[in-house]
Amino acid sequence: MVDFDDFGTFIKEGDVKFIRLSFVDLEGRQKNVSVMADGFEQRLSEGVVIEGKGAGFPSETEIRLVPDMGTVHILPWRPQHGRVARFLSSIRSVSGEPLPVDTRKVLSDTVALLKENGYTSEIGTDSEFYLFCLDPNGDPTYVTQDNAGAFDIAPLDKGENVRREICLTMEEIGIDPLSSHHEQGPGQNEITFVKKAPLEACDNYVIFKSIVKAIASRNGLYASFMPKPLPSEHGNGLTINFDIKKDKKSIFAGRDDALADAFIAGVRRRARECALFAHSVPSSFDRLATYKQITTVELAEKRDSFMRYSNQCGERKLALRAPDNACNLYLTVALALRAGLEGIKDGLTAASVKPTVVPSTFEEAIREAEDSAFLKEVLGEELLSLYVVAKKKAAEEREKDPEGYAKKQFERL
Repeated sequence: MVDFDDFGTFIKEGDVKFIRLSFVDLEGRQKNVSVMADGFEQRLSEGVVIEGKGAGFPSETEIRLVPDMGTVHILPWRPQHGRVARFLSSIRSVSGEPLPVDTRKVLSDTVALLKENGYTSEIGTDSEFYLFCLDPNGDPTYVTQDNAGAFDIAPLDKGENVRREICLTMEEIGIDPLSSHHEQGPGQNEITFVKKAPLEACDNYVIFKSIVKAIASRNGLYASFMPKPLPSEHGNGLTINFDIKKDKKSIFAGRDDALADAFIAGVRRRARECALFAHSVPSSFDRLATYKQITTVELAEKRDSFMRYSNQCGERKLALRAPDNACNLYLTVALALRAGLEGIKDGLTAASVKPTVVPSTFEEAIREAEDSAFLKEVLGEELLSLYVVAKKKAAEEREKDPEGYAKKQFERL
């Protein structure tokens, strides 16, 4: 942990020359602006003003990035002389007021609401990604790094050294991976994380994705988190493991089935409305189309279920298995927590929520979100409107040029 009473010493002793202020746009993509470290100590509390529309916030002429002091770390993969430090940042108006487009704030407000109602929460993630070869120009191809399958070992599994480097890099900056292995698809990998408080877990996930991209590139590879990069192969999922506690006891531990039942029923009730956030790109629905069980909004025992109970490190958690890595995790987690809390407040039971399925198309998910009073309440009308408009634009782009749009998404995600 950096002592911010002596930030100048941190800069000097760490040979830090550049400060990156990273932030997350509405899509959940990490972006940043880099400033010189010299003199930044005086600007810690006020941050940096940048152009808003170009940063992914079309409703804002300018935004102020204010560093979150607890998120600073040195980027290990950057040059060790003239080093780079990075903060995750809050998004505010030029005058310093919080903005409704700050998705980190949506989650932090949700966590505060849970606390007001006597609950705490932690989440962990299991993230899948593919490693692809590059062409002679350094551009990504659809040729996978290997042809291994689930839990294979070297020499079939050619990704173990990359995964090792990713995990060690995460540990170096204070992120705790739990396990890693080769997944079902050729060139596909999975890394699982220790559970953390929601905001920290989502921050770690955003940083993790950038680490994977950077380490893959350093090894002459391209890492893709696209939900369905290869039509005939396993898709990239993102399992979110929830632990909700009341009076320091997990509601999913079997001690109070009524609370757990109500939380799960709340998530089920709002699943269709929230689908556009958990499945946020057209490729998401290509992935879902191959998993019939995961599209049925139920709690079941099968591994490929929409929700199931999982045991990790001897603890029972609720695993939400339908989301993918294209989502804005801050919003996806916030919506699940708010839906579950609403279910508890309303005294829902499994029998009180009618069986349903996830929308089958991107366009159907857009319509469900656009008409949702629940989303307007949780996210605010401005954020929801901006998000839906962006998704409608994506749907139009794909309709005009399906192949070009898919290629663009592959190279972006």
